[in-house]
Amino acid sequence: MEVDYVVVGAGSAGCVLAARLSEDPAVRVCLLEAGSADSSVLIHCPAGLALMARNQQANWGFSTVPQPGLDGRRGYQPRGKVLGGSSSINAMIYTRGHRADYDHWAAQGNPGWSFEEVLPYFRRAEHNERGADALHGTGGPLNVMDLRSPNPAAAAFVEAGVQAGYARNDDFNGPEQEGVGPYQVTHRNGERHSAAKGYLHPAMARANLQVITGARATRVLLDGRRATGVEFVVDGTTERVTARREVLLSAGAFLSAQLLMLSGIGPGAHLQSMGIATVLDLPGVGQHLHDHVDVVQVYDAPGQHELFGLSLPGAVRVVKGIFEWRDRRSGMLTTNFAEAGGFLRSTPDEPIPDLQLHFVIGKLVDHGRKTQFGHGYSCHVCLLRPRSRGSVSLASADPAAAPLIDPNFLADADDMARMVRGFRLMRTLLAQPALARYGAREYASSAAAQSDAQIEGFIRAHADTIYHPVGSCRMGTGPQDVVDTRLRVRGIDRLRVVDASIMPRIVGGNTNAPTIMIGEKAADMIREDARAA
Repeated sequence: MEVDYVVVGAGSAGCVLAARLSEDPAVRVCLLEAGSADSSVLIHCPAGLALMARNQQANWGFSTVPQPGLDGRRGYQPRGKVLGGSSSINAMIYTRGHRADYDHWAAQGNPGWSFEEVLPYFRRAEHNERGADALHGTGGPLNVMDLRSPNPAAAAFVEAGVQAGYARNDDFNGPEQEGVGPYQVTHRNGERHSAAKGYLHPAMARANLQVITGARATRVLLDGRRATGVEFVVDGTTERVTARREVLLSAGAFLSAQLLMLSGIGPGAHLQSMGIATVLDLPGVGQHLHDHVDVVQVYDAPGQHELFGLSLPGAVRVVKGIFEWRDRRSGMLTTNFAEAGGFLRSTPDEPIPDLQLHFVIGKLVDHGRKTQFGHGYSCHVCLLRPRSRGSVSLASADPAAAPLIDPNFLADADDMARMVRGFRLMRTLLAQPALARYGAREYASSAAAQSDAQIEGFIRAHADTIYHPVGSCRMGTGPQDVVDTRLRVRGIDRLRVVDASIMPRIVGGNTNAPTIMIGEKAADMIREDARAA
């Protein structure tokens, strides 16, 4: 099979690339996805998120190597393995980060990536049901809206934040990010609106786009230092697809780096230790991995049945909610659970927020994988710009083997100091009168942590990812950078990486919308380069 472009990975960026590039009927595109079609009701019903956390449906379910900063624990790393990628299993929060994040990218030697230069791509991607303005778009593929049936506890959290001295902010993607408020979500008509729904499904009727599910890419095919296609396995059979123009890797921060290394592109000594012939010694591949480290406080609120929880009254409400969602796409099952939050500064001296809160209308323990009886709520605090850096490396030369994932959480002492301050700020906010009516009590495991040393101990025992790995194929001009500012792999022709792995530094917010923006900008650059060729 021969096409113009091969896209590896139907996640947030891959769906954008496949849809945008196939807009030209003269261009043939093949999209390879290791997972299945996004047909499960658990994907489309927003509250299905709670059940997906308990199984491997649509999820790679990776683990980290033991983390010294987390008392030697292995962290959990869920990643989407389905059309839509992680946008089909995430909490559907639409945030872009702070404008200073993109200006920092540009200042580090990446012209074209300042906030004013990427804003048109955010606006082009977006259909915000609130309407268009200088910062928001309408008519784009990705539907963004306010929750249809918000839980009263989310409003109480926002009120508590105001009582704690923070400004109310109803638009974290507006002129100012700082404050507390409700999150907008990637929903449409009460359903999840993933990148697959927004971009890919409308494009799949095109004769020039072929989508192959169950297709695990095993290596990039190379002619010297020129990418010519992709080898992949589907139904146990090894197949190849040839790219007349370019190969585009959109497999995410873990698997794009892994695929480069399996193809002989990466740190030479590491490749040799795996028995892989080095095509290009590119030392930055797999390096500079980082993520938003996060810790949760959980509160028990007996008898508060409007909150999610396991009880007989709670089950009755869920049954009612099933019928409300089935018949009208409304009701409690339209929740994304993390309905409200905030962007805060850990000290007044911080120029911009360095912490993010996610308020969850249920008791969340171990990513929702541990059963908690009764009702309550939870709150996350995550560090927006960690200094710690880790890596992705190969466990073996077997493409089916999971990579070795080492975020190196909390290796930098500054990260822990900020997390301790954030933990205290979160506790103070949750103690405000607006939440007092729930009569909630903090779980003993965190309530016992009062001194800085005790809080640090709690964080090391309980912190983990909030699902935003980036940086393993970093964009830039230095010797450790993997792609240039047009996302072309340095030293290899006709090969790009287009996903969150290219971020020079993680953005201060959830990474789904920025990854979609990266896909939109990349599609324009790919078409421009094709016209100039």
